[in-house]
Amino acid sequence: MTAAEARPVTSRGAELTSRWDAAMMSNYGTPPVGLARGQGCRVWDVDGREYLDLIGGIAVSSLGHAHPALVQAVTEQVGTLAHSSNLAMHEPGVRLAERLLDLLGPAIPDARVFLCNDGAAANEAAYKLARRHGWAADPSGGRLEIVAAEGSFHGRSMGALSITGSASKRAPFEPLPGPVRFVPYGDAAALTAAVTERTAAVFLEPTLGEGGVVPPPPGYLQAARTACDRSGALLVLDEVQSGVGRTGSWFAMHHTGVVPDVLTLAKGLGGGLPIGACIGIGAAGRLFVRGDHGSTFGGNPVCCAAALAVLDTIERDGLLAQVTAVGGRLARGLAGIDHPLSLGVRGAGLWLAVPLTAPVAGAVEAAARAAGFLVNAVQPDAIRLAPPFVLSTAQADSFVTALPGILDRIAAEAIVTDRDGGSAPAAAGATAPATRTSTE
Repeated sequence: MTAAEARPVTSRGAELTSRWDAAMMSNYGTPPVGLARGQGCRVWDVDGREYLDLIGGIAVSSLGHAHPALVQAVTEQVGTLAHSSNLAMHEPGVRLAERLLDLLGPAIPDARVFLCNDGAAANEAAYKLARRHGWAADPSGGRLEIVAAEGSFHGRSMGALSITGSASKRAPFEPLPGPVRFVPYGDAAALTAAVTERTAAVFLEPTLGEGGVVPPPPGYLQAARTACDRSGALLVLDEVQSGVGRTGSWFAMHHTGVVPDVLTLAKGLGGGLPIGACIGIGAAGRLFVRGDHGSTFGGNPVCCAAALAVLDTIERDGLLAQVTAVGGRLARGLAGIDHPLSLGVRGAGLWLAVPLTAPVAGAVEAAARAAGFLVNAVQPDAIRLAPPFVLSTAQADSFVTALPGILDRIAAEAIVTDRDGGSAPAAAGATAPATRTSTE
């Protein structure tokens, strides 16, 4: 099933599709659904059809849609001070920076924050910190190399793209900043061997996000920390997807005890408003000097007010515990599905993937949408779930109940290789890769 076949041909939907194709660049293709409004974990398209939103704007809508706390915070702030640029201080920005530092915990007493617009900008700032560190460590320019992981994703801007471990994403835009060395994600020995006296920084995700929600083996991040300590390189943890409660802790690093030198955040921080943060810990927080970096819109008062509302609501409503409880229930339900197309589940909290036995994720996404669920074909053989933290157990159960039927539909139409090497009849679009997944 192609995206066009899955899209309802109705007056408003067809009209919006036509206008999109006429006005927008083609980098996203044509999205298969046009959304009009949302409430909690539910969204409605322009033709009034209802969906359970299990992707949350790619792990962004932490509080769901139209949450009263977010609406109130944004409304009040935009009516008071909507913008100041970096030529003036404002209370929401300072409060947000202070709050983020508090959430790091007492084990990290010394850190500094740079507020920006999104995850790519946060990683660009981290890259520049790495360059500052490299030049300070070796004024001859001998410590400028970055080590990053194959399958990683750090953003689409030129610096962030250069450390993104997908050759197909990088190739059309080369030459890119460098030097960058890529190593297999999860291979501690390869990582350790790659980190030398020429390494300025190691960039890692605590779990691969766009790579398919792939967690590393135990001890991997600890090995990275050890390698950086030994060589004098910075350890940068990209928590753009995993941070701000997505895994059931404020930051995924809290699950491992590994403290990076630089931490990057975005996505769920603003609950739908565009904001990111680059946090330098210890000496890394003092690398930038006046004039080194900036952003006209970064740390905008409205976006900071939204982020504060997100953090306050997560804490007040006990949403970290809900992420753990509902995410655990959802994971157990998915793990219990016995189907030739399903390999179970991986991930933590409300950041999960259903790995598939064949590259039919695009077809599964379309079939799920037809059944009233928005999911994401993050890789050709994996479906990603990153719903709002307010997802109820009943809503989680409804997807678990529906998924076998969704997979049955694909198995009935697609040629797939099952676990025993057998096959079944095929579907159009079954092998189409997921290409509209990353907006950092």
